[in-house]
Amino acid sequence: MERLDGGSVVPPHLAGGIVALGNFDGFHLGHQAVAGRAIARAKAEGRPALVATFDPHPVRHFKPDTPPFRLTTLDQRQALFAAAGADAMVVFRFDGDLANLTAEQFVTERLIGCLRAGGVVTGEDFTFGHRKAGNAEVMTRLGREHGFSDDTVAAVMLDGEPVSSSRIRAALRLGETRAATRLLTRPFVIEGVVTHGDKLGREIGYPTANIEMGSYLRPAYGIYAVRGRLEDGRMLDGAANLGIRPSFTPPKELLEPYFFDFSGDLYGQKIAVELVEYLRPEAKFETLEALTAQMERDCARARAVLRTG
Repeated sequence: MERLDGGSVVPPHLAGGIVALGNFDGFHLGHQAVAGRAIARAKAEGRPALVATFDPHPVRHFKPDTPPFRLTTLDQRQALFAAAGADAMVVFRFDGDLANLTAEQFVTERLIGCLRAGGVVTGEDFTFGHRKAGNAEVMTRLGREHGFSDDTVAAVMLDGEPVSSSRIRAALRLGETRAATRLLTRPFVIEGVVTHGDKLGREIGYPTANIEMGSYLRPAYGIYAVRGRLEDGRMLDGAANLGIRPSFTPPKELLEPYFFDFSGDLYGQKIAVELVEYLRPEAKFETLEALTAQMERDCARARAVLRTG
């Protein structure tokens, strides 16, 4: 799958495509409906299918001090878009220049001038242009004026409420991983490169793979049943601590998965860790013996959770 710069003209073989337009952080059920509509239309009309996203997130541009909240990286989104059947991912760099474009300028300069769009699909709550002046009605009008088709997808409902990234973030902050999984259609995944740590886990018989959280949302701190995907494609079951390790000093925020029945060097590897189920909050233990006994219980519970799905 190709990754395109939203400020440059698309190559000829991707011109005239149907563009799914949104931020798509998380690529949850609602996002999948928008992208799916665009991809289905593109196939029916013999056109390329493009999924366009924004980076950094507009919130990061306007409120740079906002705590980390991302559900996916660009690489993760690209893989998800490809799996959905898109031909290319378009990345609009969200900076001052983009933020200052009027709704009509965004359409004429970016959607038409750069993407050569033949059609656009958005969610019903999508806004665009300076001060969010553009909405679904404006996109429909501009499509008529400039000769591209427009399609608006209604919100996807689950349990009587719209599926949204904010709803997923709220669930993860509460440790409600199963609820987040239903909305995402997959577990929340943190990807990162394994770094060297202080090797305390190795000393007590539980060597962990240390991953920094980066720009990801911080779910509830605590112990999780997890699955990890290695660079070679192997999937491993495990238990992980996500948080600041209150039993050790100095505090350091990390995701630290321990993979069952695995021995090997993971340093420098980029691995993906699925948060399957939240087991308990972080706790401080006065002795290593007490910590080790609790870790044994945590791992037994994680194994049981992962055996049942």
